[in-house]
Amino acid sequence: MFRLVSLNLNGIRSAATKGLVPWAESMSADCMGVQELKVHVDDMPEPLKAFAGMQGHFHHAEKKGYSGVGLYTRHEPSDVIIGLGGNDPSGEFDPEGRYVELRFDKPGRKLSLISCYFPSGSSSEERQEAKYRFLDIVEPHLARLRGEREFILIGDVNIAHQEADLKNWKGNLKNSGFLPEERAWMTRLLDPAGNTRLIDVYRHLHPGTTDECYTWWSNRGQARAKNVGWRIDYHLATPALAETARQAAVYKAQWFSDHAPLTIDYDFTL
Repeated sequence: MFRLVSLNLNGIRSAATKGLVPWAESMSADCMGVQELKVHVDDMPEPLKAFAGMQGHFHHAEKKGYSGVGLYTRHEPSDVIIGLGGNDPSGEFDPEGRYVELRFDKPGRKLSLISCYFPSGSSSEERQEAKYRFLDIVEPHLARLRGEREFILIGDVNIAHQEADLKNWKGNLKNSGFLPEERAWMTRLLDPAGNTRLIDVYRHLHPGTTDECYTWWSNRGQARAKNVGWRIDYHLATPALAETARQAAVYKAQWFSDHAPLTIDYDFTL
């Protein structure tokens, strides 16, 4: 099995004080995608650049203490893509540190693993508009990638797709993360007849799960204790890779951030 983990850290240094590294060592993951590093790589403690037998590859934000993504892997990639580059013609999002892709190509196979942190629009109308601009550029990028190679994108998408993906869906119909436009974007991404035709791997394995599926909880109002959560962390895979998924789990025995790790085991090797 190939074990792939996704986790929004809400600050890697903070998560490390809560037991991130020993837990990662116990997981025996092949690859772990992380989001919201909240640290420039130059300022990252050396023990956090590689741990649990995995080497880290990072895209940090220019602004200190903000955003940033990483991919830790046991396997040597054939190529490392930092940022969206020319796939973000405006150049708006690469300074925010939102995308890192590792390629594991060999004769007869092109395969990528991607860690991505989608913008949140909850803080202001301006950030919601930025989120829409990000969705507008990442969708055609993933469609192009889909035409060239197999891949799994793991990360915090900041969208709950369906009513089953959050506890209080009726109360959030006008809130960022569950807006009709965001959900429609997700539907297009997963449309078997669309350009990207990706698979929501967790839902592929657990089509009917509700309360157990959440991966994020607000820090307000005892949301975690009451399990008033959202499912906004995903594995989005091309169909051939999604079909190899065997089991998925959201880990809640200990907390490293306001998100819970999503682990999926796949029946393939790099």
